[in-house]
Amino acid sequence: MPSSNNKITVISLGGSLIVPKHIDWQFLKKFRALIVSEIKKGKKFVIITGGGYAAREYQQAASKITKLTRDDQDWLGIHATRMNAHLIKTVFREYANPRINKNPNTKADVTEHFAHGEKIMVAAGWRPGWSTDYVATILAKRLGAKTLINLSNIKYVCDKDPNKFKDAKIIKEINWKDFRRIVGNKWDPGLNAPFDPVASKLAQEINLKVIIAEGKNLKNLNNILGERKFQGTVIK
Repeated sequence: MPSSNNKITVISLGGSLIVPKHIDWQFLKKFRALIVSEIKKGKKFVIITGGGYAAREYQQAASKITKLTRDDQDWLGIHATRMNAHLIKTVFREYANPRINKNPNTKADVTEHFAHGEKIMVAAGWRPGWSTDYVATILAKRLGAKTLINLSNIKYVCDKDPNKFKDAKIIKEINWKDFRRIVGNKWDPGLNAPFDPVASKLAQEINLKVIIAEGKNLKNLNNILGERKFQGTVIK
């Protein structure tokens, strides 16, 4: 959702949506249509891409050959996010700044992406130790956005991993203190959490509201963007 100061919407687009195993061009085509329709209403977007299956494929392949350091894992993941970002930038060519944001900490770099009437900034991973969730949170902070929409392959956050525990309970709304008890405090390149622990710490500090929702459900995303009732978890 846009902040009170501007009409910029920050979306963290999970790599599992872009490349679940092969590039899901049909999803991307529908996603593009929805975003373009919102642009025509006057909105601007920051879209941060995850690495998803591509990142894990590279990491797993390399680990079968040699022992990976944490930096190795991170860099493989980062470059996967950048490849996905280039795809998204290409899909939105007529609306996006031609440069992919790879450093959310440089203020000039952030503002210049919208300096010439662009409607979309595409961003990707930056450096080891920084997930794309963290990048998205920093960009939300720099641009004054109050809400970050995190799209992945899960409908809701649960109190424990539903793949491991049948009694896992859906959470529709939770505060940052309680959410951080669930995800912990440490970032790991292979971590599978609804929202990165380090990003969660910063989000709590800046009072950012994060909506976690299933990205495949574009009707639901349309409801989120229109500030209507939606399916998903709100963390604030």
